[in-house]
Amino acid sequence: MPIVTSLILLPIVGALLLFALRDDEANEGLIRNVALGISLLVFAGTLVLWAQFDPSSADFQMVERHAWIPAFGITYAVGVDGISLLLIVLTGFLTPLALLCSWESIHKKTRAFCMFVLLLESAMIGVFVSLDLFLFYVFWDAMLIPMYFLIGIWGYDQRIYAAVKFMLYTMAGSVLMLVAILGLAYLHSVAQGSYTFDLEKLYALEIPVRTQMWFFLAFALAFAIKVPLFPFHTWLPDAHVQAPTAGSVILAGVLLKMGTYGLVRFAFPLFPVA
Repeated sequence: MPIVTSLILLPIVGALLLFALRDDEANEGLIRNVALGISLLVFAGTLVLWAQFDPSSADFQMVERHAWIPAFGITYAVGVDGISLLLIVLTGFLTPLALLCSWESIHKKTRAFCMFVLLLESAMIGVFVSLDLFLFYVFWDAMLIPMYFLIGIWGYDQRIYAAVKFMLYTMAGSVLMLVAILGLAYLHSVAQGSYTFDLEKLYALEIPVRTQMWFFLAFALAFAIKVPLFPFHTWLPDAHVQAPTAGSVILAGVLLKMGTYGLVRFAFPLFPVA
């Protein structure tokens, strides 16, 4: 299996293995060890990816493309460049640390906790390797679900308030970004006669300046909320304070980087004039 896809699938396989284990006190140690082992395998995979990466090339590397929903030009397209590579390694490095720092503090629903951490890791890696805007959006929103539950179940006193606030803020920006993504596919169909969400093809698309302005605002709002930039930052203190330690580690270490990554990967190159 290609290495990029394996990095996405391995945490999902780990979560399924945990689901097959009985969630009781007798199995708690086994559950933790399986989750930690899977996360360490993913980290080792990110190091292999780094070793195979050619730093002299600015092109996307380890690219995989497979038809997904051909009628709408949607493909499973993933790849790595110098920007995403270090963020993938960072994700692989912090996930085992997040599990380790919760070793003694999380004893309620341990299996579910470890499953959500692994699923979150898979979605985060998916965000960084997506070269199809529809695939990117799927991972971008899928990432919210495990974090919502990590805050809402294993957080502190105001955890439900913080989790709902985190979800509402992020989803509000995501919906506008989805409209812009669909708009880009439509503009490509007008110009080229076919829909596509392929990032490299959309980079080359000529977009009218006024349209660029609106689309850029939609993308930039979604990413500004995730950074978060003022005045869209008010969800962050609540989420950080109420999240369990593992949630705070991942939130500060990886999730907050995604807003800037999105601006650099999508908003700026797609809408350069805006």
